[in-house]
Amino acid sequence: MIPVWAQLAYLVAAVCFVLALKGLSTPRSARNGNLVGVAGALVAVVVTFLVEDVDHLGWIIGALALGSVVGALFARRVAMTAMPQLVALFNGVGGGAAALVALLELADPLPRASLAAVAFTALIGAVSFSGSAVTFAKLQELMTARAVTFPGGPYLSAGVLAVAVGLAVLVVRTGDATPAVLLAVAGLAFGVLLVLPVGGADVPIVISLLNAFTGLAVAAGGYVLDNTLLLVAGTLVGASGTILTRLMAQAMGRSVTSILFGAFRSRSTAGTDGPGADRPVRSVGPEDVAILLGFARKVVVVPGYGLAVAQAQHTVHELATLLEGRGVDVSYAIHPVAGRMPGHMNVLLAEANVPYEQLREMETANLELRTADVALVVGANDVVNPAARTSPSAPIYGMPILDVDQAQAVVFLKRSMRPGFAGIENELLYDPRTTLLFGDAKDSLTKIVAAVKSV
Repeated sequence: MIPVWAQLAYLVAAVCFVLALKGLSTPRSARNGNLVGVAGALVAVVVTFLVEDVDHLGWIIGALALGSVVGALFARRVAMTAMPQLVALFNGVGGGAAALVALLELADPLPRASLAAVAFTALIGAVSFSGSAVTFAKLQELMTARAVTFPGGPYLSAGVLAVAVGLAVLVVRTGDATPAVLLAVAGLAFGVLLVLPVGGADVPIVISLLNAFTGLAVAAGGYVLDNTLLLVAGTLVGASGTILTRLMAQAMGRSVTSILFGAFRSRSTAGTDGPGADRPVRSVGPEDVAILLGFARKVVVVPGYGLAVAQAQHTVHELATLLEGRGVDVSYAIHPVAGRMPGHMNVLLAEANVPYEQLREMETANLELRTADVALVVGANDVVNPAARTSPSAPIYGMPILDVDQAQAVVFLKRSMRPGFAGIENELLYDPRTTLLFGDAKDSLTKIVAAVKSV
C-alpha cells in the first residue's frame, strides 16, 4: 500500500503536469511552465524510489545518469532549426520504452483487461518508435523529405495492421509473450509504412500525432502498472498531442486523413520542379532594399525557416529597431506552421527580445499586410505561396497563408530559387511588385542595416 504522503506527492506531481501544459500555452509563461513540469517529474521519480521496493538499483541509477548526460548534451548543442527532429527522437524513445515495459509485464500472470492494455501499449508504442525514427530521418535529411510511395503500399499497410490486430487478440486470449513480441514487430513495420507516404510540410504534423500515440501508450502502461500518475501524465500528453495535431492540420487547411494518406491519391505535380528556373525575377542589392524600407510607413516582417537556419533573429530585430527610430511601423506576421513546428518563430524572436506585442497571428497579420508598404519575407516560402489559393494541383492547396501578395511591395530574402519544404514553385517570386535579395539571411540583413544607417 502506498503511504498517504506519497499519494499526496503524486497528486502534486500530477497538478504540476497540468500547470505545465497551461504555462506552455503562451510564450510569456512557457519557460516557467516547462520548469513546473520538470519539477513534477522530479517529484514523481524521487517518491517512486522512496516508496517502491526497487530491484537492480545500481543499473537503474546508471541508466538515469547516462540518460541525463546524453539529454543535457543534446539539449545544449541542438540548434533551433533541429528542434523538431529532436522532439521526434525523444518522442520515439518514449513510445519504445512504454512498449518494452508492457512486454516485460507479461512475465507475471495478468487479467484480461491488463493484457488488453499490454497489447495496446506494445502496438502503439512500437508504431510511435519506428514512425518517429522515420520523421527524424526525413527532417535530418538522412532520407528524402518527400512522400515515399510504392505500388500496393496501402494494401501492405492494411495487411500489416490486420496481422497486428490478430496478434493483439491472441495476446489477450493467451497472455503469451511470443505473440506480444510479434505484435511489437508488426507495430514497428506499420509505423514505418504509416510515415513513409508523408512528406514536405506535413512531417511536423505527423510528429505531433505520434506524440499523441506515445501519450496513449504511456497511459495504457500506467493502467498495466497500476500507476495513476503515469495514467494521468500519458492522458495529458495524448490529449494535448491530439489537439495540437488537429490545430496544425487546420492551419494547413488539411484533414489528418489527407495528410496521412493523401500521397496515395493521384495528383498532378506540374510546376513542382524546374519550369520556373529560367523565368526572370527582379533582383536588387541591399542598398535598394534599405531605401525601400527606410522610406516606408509600415513594414511587416514575415519570418520563416530560412531565418532560423541563418540564426538571423537578432539582426532582423536590429533592423526593426532602426526602422522604428525613423518612424516606421514594424510588426511581425507569424504563420501557425512557419518553420517546422508551432511556435518556432515565436521562440526565435523571443531570443532576440522582440516585443511580444509586435507579433501578429495570421488573421491579424493579414489585415496588417493589406495596408503595408513593404512585406519583408525572411526565409519563408510555402506559408506565403499564392498557390495555396489558386492551384488545385499544388500539395498545399487549401492551406491558409499569409497574404503577402496584398502588400504594396514585397522583398524576399532567399539563398536561391529552390522551392520551399513542399517542393513547389512560388509564383509570388515572379510578381512585378516582388524584389529578391539573394544570399544568407543574416548576411543580407546585416548589409541592409548598414545601408539603412547611411540612407
